[in-house]
Amino acid sequence: MTSRIPGADEFTSRPLPREELLRQISPSLPLHQIDEDTAERVDALTYEVVRHRLWAITQEMGETLRRMSGSHVVTESNDFNFSICDELGEQVQVGAYNVGLIGSMDLAIVWTLRNRSDNPGIEEGDMFLCNDPWIGGGLHQNDAAILAPIFHEGKLFSWTTAIAHQVDLGGQRPGSFSPSAQDVFGEAVPTPPLKVVRGGVLQRDVADAWVRRSRLPHLVGLDLRAKIAANKNAADQILRLITKYGADTVKAVMRRMMDDAERRLRAKLATLPDGTWSAVGYQEQSGTGDRGMHAIKVTMTKEADRLVFDFRGTAEQTGIINCPYPGLRAGIVFTMLPLLAGNIPWAAGGLMRCFEIITEENTITNASFPAAVGKGPFGPAWGSGNLVAEVIAKMLDAEPDHRTDVQSICNGTTDLCVVSGVDVRGGGSKGFVSPIFDVMAGGYGAQVHHDGVDTGGRLIIPSARAPDVEMTEYLYPLVALWRREQTDSGGPGRQRGGMSGSVCYVQHPDQTGSMSLVVSGTGKVANQNVGLAGGYPGNSQLDLVVRGIRDPQLAQATSIPGDLDELGGEIEVLPCEGESTLGAGDALYLHWQAGGGYGDPLLRPAEAVREDVLQVRVSPDAARDVYGVVLRENGEVDPTATDETREKLRSRRASGAGLSEARLAPIGTHDLSGARRIDDNLAVHETADGGTVVCVHCATEIGPLSEGAFVEALARREVAPAEAGPHIWHDPSEYVDAEIVFRQLCCPGCLTAVNSRVVPVDHPLPADHYKGWA
Repeated sequence: MTSRIPGADEFTSRPLPREELLRQISPSLPLHQIDEDTAERVDALTYEVVRHRLWAITQEMGETLRRMSGSHVVTESNDFNFSICDELGEQVQVGAYNVGLIGSMDLAIVWTLRNRSDNPGIEEGDMFLCNDPWIGGGLHQNDAAILAPIFHEGKLFSWTTAIAHQVDLGGQRPGSFSPSAQDVFGEAVPTPPLKVVRGGVLQRDVADAWVRRSRLPHLVGLDLRAKIAANKNAADQILRLITKYGADTVKAVMRRMMDDAERRLRAKLATLPDGTWSAVGYQEQSGTGDRGMHAIKVTMTKEADRLVFDFRGTAEQTGIINCPYPGLRAGIVFTMLPLLAGNIPWAAGGLMRCFEIITEENTITNASFPAAVGKGPFGPAWGSGNLVAEVIAKMLDAEPDHRTDVQSICNGTTDLCVVSGVDVRGGGSKGFVSPIFDVMAGGYGAQVHHDGVDTGGRLIIPSARAPDVEMTEYLYPLVALWRREQTDSGGPGRQRGGMSGSVCYVQHPDQTGSMSLVVSGTGKVANQNVGLAGGYPGNSQLDLVVRGIRDPQLAQATSIPGDLDELGGEIEVLPCEGESTLGAGDALYLHWQAGGGYGDPLLRPAEAVREDVLQVRVSPDAARDVYGVVLRENGEVDPTATDETREKLRSRRASGAGLSEARLAPIGTHDLSGARRIDDNLAVHETADGGTVVCVHCATEIGPLSEGAFVEALARREVAPAEAGPHIWHDPSEYVDAEIVFRQLCCPGCLTAVNSRVVPVDHPLPADHYKGWA
């Protein structure tokens, strides 16, 4: 099937200049608009009161949905979000739930204005239902949005949106995710905006057609009504706000909120160095049976107060690992907001004006219809966000006043595992579908001055929650053997990445028959949760089924197994993209991703490593083999043995890079006044020809900065992935055909690591990261 279908472009949404959008809206739809002078006349007190009320309305939308929803996706894990937008869809206020879900809501409103304003029309009391990833009403089909126009005195004043992940919307597999889908027709059906509420009345025919597609119609129907109620509640409150302050004043505040956010972000960008930074990441396996590595490439150029993200060179669309343009844009938004706008109110419409996207069509980050896009949000959209986070961090690291904002990559992606079957507990017979949402408890990336937060959640979902295990056991026929933070999972570094966790489930003792599993996860070979400035990546994602465990379903068990070794049985390694089963004699084990480290782990203070061991964050073996810290039997640091071990580890780097041990330079404190800092390890001495890069630890001159030429002078070591530590999967050939290595680039003087990655052997050297600096 070709990627070009007549009319397909009509269902693709892109940002439009305001004047062009106005020309495409039917003249029969009156809009409430104000001039620029009105926006500037609002006094400071009124501005703050109305601004905070709009924020409160957004939060109350979340409470409305949570209280009405029967889905644990909403009630337990906060996988939803909201926004308040102006009459043309620019986002004035967004919620602090799943930020990715609002990264494209404005595009969906723009499409609706262009394509629904004349027929069937946009009128007071209407609401539109949409789950089309090309339009922007969700990042994949399971994300279903309700778009609600708000009218005042006959004019379209604003919009509100409510969106949440739906557990099942049809398709070949329970949960609507199919690793073997060849195109979107093998997944849940995407639905462009339909008028589901007309004049304040739910349209029963549309609602019935919507829930009919689902294996869980009662949950989907309840969520539909909950989102309608959240929008209705927000509309009532916005209209009360208008009654109190006047429509022009409220609109002026909305306009000023976006303008202020834009001004503040542009002012922040203006204080950062101009330059160009690049990064390359990978999606592993494009679907069932594939063993390839598919690259995503981004080059970020910062000039004055504007960013340009260029994704040219990214792999062509293939299999299920695709997202349309709205997903790519959402990946940028959900990274930028927490990393660059943490101290700026999230008036996303203003913040989005500060960047531009360059991308090629028919790629995995800008897929054309009818590509399979079910994995879009936690595949290429999230993967793009990781790379954007990486290049932003490198930009921030080069400016002393912003180094406190630098953060290594957080958890990298999600670990999708959908369990489905028939629940027969208590003599009943009820079908169930459940993604395992324990994986929400990801580790945060390390910062320049702080370790990453252990099982802190997800950067892109500020209010993310792992569900209560007892609630999972109550809702589904599963029993948790454990859910815990996993030792050694956090990326090693001078600052350690936050730990992730693992969970192990067996069937409930009253359950019979087999359950179906659908799994999807990137980062099992080439880690998504990379470190910075020589910091190591966090753990490899790992999904297993243990067949024939010693105590099936805990029958006659006298103790609860505490580790995989205690389960007995045979281990089946689940693929990146595939399906399996969970029988009565099996156990399901998921180990999701932690945060990346920052800086060389050999520079971590020995006492900090000792404390990690005491807190079971790091094992004694990893303390010795990765951090070079030796502990005595009483738990105290052995200073002499530690110095010797760290020297041996540096020597191992030297021999691996083909250097002589005699060249090792001592690490110390050096006067680098007047030098420009690049990151934790490198600085630039300005010279007439553009500057020379030096090591801040030993003052070794490495090479010229110009076009990143110094990178070729770094010592390069390539070894087996497991050399990065016990948290890295030892056998990449389980998943892919490409040769995978642990590559370290080190100062040629003291062998301090400046770049540490698990990558395909043909992964490019990071010279492009520094182009444009000189």
